[in-house]
Amino acid sequence: MSPNADKNPNTKNTKNPNSPDGVRLDKTLDLQDLLDLLARLGAGVRGRLARIGSATGLFFRLLGTLPACLKRFGLVRDQLFFLGNLSLSIIAVSGLFVGFVLGLQGYYTLQRYGSSSALGLLVALSLVRELGPVITALLFAGRAGTALTAEIGLMKAGEQLSAMEMMAVDPVQRILAPRFWGGVIAMPLLSAVFSAVGVLGGAAVGVGLIGVDSGSFWSQMQSGVDAWQDVGNGLLKSLVFGVTVTFTALLQGYEAQPTPEGVSRATTNTVVAASLAVLGLDFILTTVMFSI
Repeated sequence: MSPNADKNPNTKNTKNPNSPDGVRLDKTLDLQDLLDLLARLGAGVRGRLARIGSATGLFFRLLGTLPACLKRFGLVRDQLFFLGNLSLSIIAVSGLFVGFVLGLQGYYTLQRYGSSSALGLLVALSLVRELGPVITALLFAGRAGTALTAEIGLMKAGEQLSAMEMMAVDPVQRILAPRFWGGVIAMPLLSAVFSAVGVLGGAAVGVGLIGVDSGSFWSQMQSGVDAWQDVGNGLLKSLVFGVTVTFTALLQGYEAQPTPEGVSRATTNTVVAASLAVLGLDFILTTVMFSI
């Protein structure tokens, strides 16, 4: 019998993983996987930094358009009507029902400690300091923010922004800037309406329904609410929230993919990002304001 008769010609010449060549091959594959992971990680970080830089540049461009928008205030006025007046109904109704709930919950809580006469102060401080700016910002993001994102995204998908650039018209100054300043102006006004209607709702429940003394309700509120520390801080919060929500909506629409799926995804991202930003900024601003 030939000594090569027991060898199968169809068998492949595979390397033993315990051999030096097999160990070297495994190390090469592990190193390649590590390099691929680092490359993907670096690309993700670079893309995120590039997006942050682009958003920062757009934000400062919008801030620089203030003098031009003041000269053509008619554009801002139209957006103020679209973002403010058309959001007034949902803001007022929501503020009324929040005031109703605060009146009920506050009364039954204060009654345990014999302080039901301080119901007006509780309702006013809760609305002016926290609930007014925060809930208004969340409602504003859901109603006006999504409308802004969808509008800008559809204009981008229809190549209207590109056509304006071809005609030497800056879309940031002509389209984005009036909407940005309209939202910034509308937000504090809507927050003030929300707080005022909420106080009336709390008074309707506390005084009209439960029977709290009207004089103590309004006098405690008048003596306990400070115009600068409470009302001023609430207006400052609403101003910051207005900048945050409006800029987030415009950024998502301006950077949306020019497809129906891209516009819908950008609209969803606007609500999520703006809501989280409002809640996070509320904590930071409250911490800073109470520490001063």
